[in-house]
This record gives sequence, C-alpha cells and structure tokens, in this order.
Amino acid sequence: MTVLLAGLCTIDVVQRVEELPAPGEKVQSLSVDVAAGGPATNAAVTVAALGGDARLVTVLGSHPLAALARADLAACGVDLVDLAPDHPEPPSLSAVAVRDRDGERTVVSRNAGHLNIEVSSLEQADISAVLVDGHHPALALAAARWAREHDVPVVLDAGSWKPVLDELLPLVDIAACSAHFRAPGPNLLERGVGTVIVTAGPDPVRWWTAEGAGTVPVAPVEARDTLGAGDVWHGALAYGVGRFELPELIRFANEVAARRVRQVGPRSWVREMGVR
Repeated sequence: MTVLLAGLCTIDVVQRVEELPAPGEKVQSLSVDVAAGGPATNAAVTVAALGGDARLVTVLGSHPLAALARADLAACGVDLVDLAPDHPEPPSLSAVAVRDRDGERTVVSRNAGHLNIEVSSLEQADISAVLVDGHHPALALAAARWAREHDVPVVLDAGSWKPVLDELLPLVDIAACSAHFRAPGPNLLERGVGTVIVTAGPDPVRWWTAEGAGTVPVAPVEARDTLGAGDVWHGALAYGVGRFELPELIRFANEVAARRVRQVGPRSWVREMGVR
C-alpha cells in the first residue's frame, strides 16, 4: 500500500554555521547541503525511509533548479507526480542556516502561495493514507475529497492557519498541529476533525478525540539538526496510520523524529535508517 503526500516541494539550500549571523553580519559556513524540502516532501522521504511506498503529488516545473529536487527524490525512493511539469518559473526555494552546537535553524523561504494550480482529477489506487499540507489549496482539497470518497484516512500537517482550512478541515481525520497553530472560531474537533494532535518540540505531545485526551512524552535526545523534524514526524504519523492506534501512533512518530534530530544534514538520517 502507498501513502499519498500532496503539497509543497522546495529546494533547500542548507548551510551549517557556528553561530547564526546577526543583521548585516557575514559568516563562513561549516558545510552546505542541497536537497528537496517542504512539509509534504520531507514527509514523503520519511515514508520511503521507513520502507513504505511514498507518492508525492506536487508542483516542480521545468526550471533547471527543479532537476535538483527530482534527483534527490529519486535517490530517496519517492514516486514523484508533478502536476505542472512545463511550469517555467523556479520552484519554491528555502535558504536555511543551522547552528552547529544545538541544531537550531533560521529559514527564509518563498513558498507556493503565488501559484494557482488547477487539479482536474486525482485518480489513485492502493492508497493507505493521504497527507496534505495545504500549500497548494486546490491540490489539498482534491486529495482530501478523493480520500473521503474512497474511505482513506486524511492527515493534515497544520503548521499555520491557511484560508483553505475552512473548507479542508471537515475532510480531515487527523490534524497534527504545531504548538503555534491557531484556528479562528470553533476548535478543530468542532470543525469535524476526528483526532487533534499538538506537538511542541521536546515537550510532551498532546492529543484529543471526541472520546478522550492524553499526552505522550518525548524522550530526551541530543539535537544536532532540527530542520524538517516536524515534517519527519508527520511522515512517520502518516506511515503509521492503520498500523498503530493512539497513543502508540504518536510514540512511533516521536521515535522516528528523534532519529532525525540526532543526525546532521537533511539526508544523513535517511542513510542511518538503512532501508533505502
């Protein structure tokens, strides 16, 4: 069975530094990595690293920079579906600086909010779960509607509020939110979401359903690189849907994310997994 991941794909240029630069300051980096990034993309890499079949539906286009993402995703074992292969503009780009001593990072990015990609159909087969990140609104809605029609669970990576969520949330089974996520008006359970999960870095993960609530502790770990850790967590969650029940599902995602933050660089943790 395949996990379908629908959303953003960026090019991440990641430089590791001794200290994050102050405004107007120039620093030399310790290392440089270039990799595909973005919430749905990092989640897809995670599913593949865990031994699952990952299908990423996104927009990359024909710009030369897009070839970097295509090569990285192919090396990671991700099945890429580009909805606009002839789109000439550069793909979304993120410039990242990671502090060497504790893995803290700063990110400057241009995402896909300026794109208006239409999705006429989304016919899929043998899908165990769908993850959406809301960065391509039409794609997120098409994927979630398809999943609802075919009785496939939908996981939402809810990093921040987006206008599409008013329409998307009633189609979501599991909303995995950052601690900074805020929804205007009714809470997510009242909006029709079956399970709401809130992560907060090293603090316990909280969860709610209509029947109950609880927390799952996060094991202490020496963080070397936190870039994309939340995306990895969401990918592990989507992979685990149908394999684990709460709170074991959350505990599994916590363990995979811990592997990510212990490793330096966007792909070293994947090699450490030893699956691909």
